[in-house]
Amino acid sequence: MAPHQDLWKNIPWAVYILLLLAPLVIQANDSSDETYNVGGVLADYISNKTFVDVISELNFNSKYKTSRRMTYYGKTIRMDKNPIKTVFNVCDKLIDKRVYAVVVSHESTSGDLSPAAVSYTSGFFQIPVIGISSRDAAFSDKNIHVSFLRTVPPYYHQADVWLEMLNHFGYTKVIIIHSSDTDGRAILGRFQTTSQTYYDDIDVRATVEMIVEFEPKLDSFAEHLIEMKTAQSRVYLLYASTEDAQVIFRDAATYNMTEAGHVWIVTEQALSAPNTPDGVLGLQLEHVNSDHSHIKDSVYVLASAIIEMRQNETITEPPKNCDDSGVNWESGKRLFHYLKTRNITGETGQVAFDDNGDRIYAGYHVINMRPKQKRQIVGEFYYDPAKATMRLHINDSLIIWPGRQRKKPEGIMIPTHLKVLTIEEKPFVYVRRLTDDEVACVDDEVPCPLFNNTNGVENDYCCRGYCIDLLKALSQRINFTYELGLSPDGQFGHYILKNSTTGTLPSSPPKKEWTGLIGELVNERADMIVAPLTINPERAEYIEFSKPFKYQGITILEKKPSRSSTLVSFLQPFSNTLWILVVVSVHVVALVLYLLDRFSPFGRFKLSHVDSHEEKALNLSSAIWFAWGVLLNSGIGEGTPRSFSARVLGMVWAGFAMIIVASYTANLAAFLVLERPKTKLSGINDARLRNTMENLTCATVKGSSVDMYFRRQVELSNMYRTMEANNYDTAEQAIEDVKKGKLMAFIWDSSRLEYEASKDCELVTAGELFGRSGYGIGLQKGSPWTDAVTLTILEFHESGFMEALDKAWIFHGNAQQCEQFEKTPNTLGLKNMAGVFILVAAGVAIGVGLIIIEVIYKKHQVKKQKRMDIARHAAAKWRGTIEKRKTIRTSLAMQRQYNVGLNSNPGTISYTVDKRRYHRLGGGSRVPEKAWLGDNDMLRNRRYLDPTFKPKHSPKVHGPMLGKIKHSGNLMPPKYSPGYTSDVSHLVV
Repeated sequence: MAPHQDLWKNIPWAVYILLLLAPLVIQANDSSDETYNVGGVLADYISNKTFVDVISELNFNSKYKTSRRMTYYGKTIRMDKNPIKTVFNVCDKLIDKRVYAVVVSHESTSGDLSPAAVSYTSGFFQIPVIGISSRDAAFSDKNIHVSFLRTVPPYYHQADVWLEMLNHFGYTKVIIIHSSDTDGRAILGRFQTTSQTYYDDIDVRATVEMIVEFEPKLDSFAEHLIEMKTAQSRVYLLYASTEDAQVIFRDAATYNMTEAGHVWIVTEQALSAPNTPDGVLGLQLEHVNSDHSHIKDSVYVLASAIIEMRQNETITEPPKNCDDSGVNWESGKRLFHYLKTRNITGETGQVAFDDNGDRIYAGYHVINMRPKQKRQIVGEFYYDPAKATMRLHINDSLIIWPGRQRKKPEGIMIPTHLKVLTIEEKPFVYVRRLTDDEVACVDDEVPCPLFNNTNGVENDYCCRGYCIDLLKALSQRINFTYELGLSPDGQFGHYILKNSTTGTLPSSPPKKEWTGLIGELVNERADMIVAPLTINPERAEYIEFSKPFKYQGITILEKKPSRSSTLVSFLQPFSNTLWILVVVSVHVVALVLYLLDRFSPFGRFKLSHVDSHEEKALNLSSAIWFAWGVLLNSGIGEGTPRSFSARVLGMVWAGFAMIIVASYTANLAAFLVLERPKTKLSGINDARLRNTMENLTCATVKGSSVDMYFRRQVELSNMYRTMEANNYDTAEQAIEDVKKGKLMAFIWDSSRLEYEASKDCELVTAGELFGRSGYGIGLQKGSPWTDAVTLTILEFHESGFMEALDKAWIFHGNAQQCEQFEKTPNTLGLKNMAGVFILVAAGVAIGVGLIIIEVIYKKHQVKKQKRMDIARHAAAKWRGTIEKRKTIRTSLAMQRQYNVGLNSNPGTISYTVDKRRYHRLGGGSRVPEKAWLGDNDMLRNRRYLDPTFKPKHSPKVHGPMLGKIKHSGNLMPPKYSPGYTSDVSHLVV
């Protein structure tokens, strides 16, 4: 019996051995079984044994097996402190065995170097790696650790619990202290990103007042603590290693920053510092030291992924060795994808992963540090299966705060001296620069220096106005002092979207960075904004607003349209068609008058004058003159119609002219005197504003609330794209351009535009108000002054103080003056009647030009007449001479005939006459026919016989001629022959 009893005592061990050997026997007997090798790189013997037990247990769990032949095998190695040896072990003992995945832990003394080496090696072959203890942020970088996921969350995920704790306690302003390593920057980025994305629905969201970054391995933290004491927040979020946290707590205690009124919320590592102050709140991950639970969860997660992948696709065998560098296991990529989609309930809670392979839904304990370094769990961060989300539960009654206080600290120090910013915006804020001779501002002004960020120069200015009086009243009522300054860039502020990445985190959504007044408040360089600051959702997301101190809306400012005072404005009473018909009618009537008076038998009659002269009938020129004279109401001296029919037409024409002139006069008064200009635009819905093709320039101020309003309105998107290019930096520039006519419509707050319209009657607001809102006081998010300022403004409204400010600064009584100006008729000026004067000047110029033309034409006619008279006289003389010659020749011819009839010597008379007249020719014998030389021959010969004559031609030409002439004395014939030359002296003019 004893051996049998010993045998039964050893049955559990035998069963255990059989369980270990069963897979090997099955594998040997059936080569077709599906086997999946799982590697393990674990830190100690206990972890190895746990891994083997979990694999064996998995083989008997039918939930994770699709068939009886499906078997899992565990291949384990010990983690080596030397990462290089770890790499060789992974290649020789795991990858060589064709493992489908590797479960890895880390040695507490070696850190995460060896797990990183396993991740690099396995990731090179796309073999998934499941970490059970590595929490550094570096493993979240999928560019390096391509196939790494873990069942523990990284350290920077504690930022999610921080935000839940701040929301629970109601703290809205914090100071973050973190190391400058990867994890420190990652937790800061996680805090800021999560605060902006996942907690938008929270009314009061925590904002970071100050970020203190330090280098690891601290010697002293005093310098940073001095800077932290100047901040308002007294809530400190600390991420640091245990060694650095010890230095920080030591120096903080020196500056009394661990006493009552201060709140410290720290991470796991900092909570482990030996000098952690009493009252500190920290976090502790659940199952952080339970490797057995994490190993089991990791193995079951892997089995779940293999089961689902096997049902959907074929799983190929993993790489066999590390020698083949070209191996790329595609099934490994797919398996890693299936692993990231797991969501199971394990021993460590709900196990799920994000896109980076990091554990989500991890639970934490909220620890309150008690005296003598005792830890008290006061809350937990746990998974709620009903809502499938994480929830925070804290028992406030169990918490002991720093200074051993049971009451929760305020978490903020309320300052009584505030830095207030404003901006020049008439009539709310008037800004005047101090001259060189001035030392201080006058009584009703407040100093408001402008600090220029570009050159670091501070300029002295003085401010007064609606908002300045409001600031004075607020400071007196709720008892604070202030230092007033102007906006550094002169703008209200708008946001700029910027992409940012922090550490190893993936790309976060674009971050809004504010400029101008809002940027100064968001970045906590100012405490309050007292200016006409419009309340809108975009700004309210980042700053606090008081209740509105003035309600207003958006309207359009434009210059009153002037009348169409062109050079031909006097022609406006009639249309162009009517003017053409009037001109045509004048000439038609003149033509008919001429015809009637021309052909009427009574058109001509005798006048009862002494000379019995008959007056000429009406000609066409006189008829046109008569028609124009009647139309223009001018006196008609002469050229009137004489016939009865023409006079009847003249009377009708006179009636027509009277009606035309009266109508013209009445309409001229309406156009030039009684017409009151209206606005060009009917409001924001005017089609000319909505139509981008219309030549109408409109604008607003860059980055203002009006600019944001147009961005939000989808139906105004086309209009906004058009006006965006025309937007101005300040409202003053835009209003000045509206006055000059460079800008046709300026869209801005109604309060300012109504003030400008009341001050300058040439400006007018168009349409009804739209986008109604209010002006509020801007404060930092979570400012302790918000409630006090709001209550005081409500009291000012009830007491009538705000109405008094409206009357004193906005209206000035000028609105009534503009109304009286509108009721008075317009006065005509040169601009209206310039065309008439130009018409008269043109008439004078035309008259002068015509008289000059007439004078020149008359002189030309006189000269032409004189030349004609001379020509007629010369022609008459010439005809007389010709007639005289004809008479003489006729007489001589008759004498010759008479002599021939008497048979006398025909040459006797001629010879006798020639001899008597030319006695010098008597020496030569001549026949009667040669008694008289021809006139031309005589004159030509005379020239060559004249000794004073110098011939132009050669002697060869004239020599033979001269040789035939005998030179006997003076043979020169007379220059003129009395018989052929008449006295023509009277022809010379």
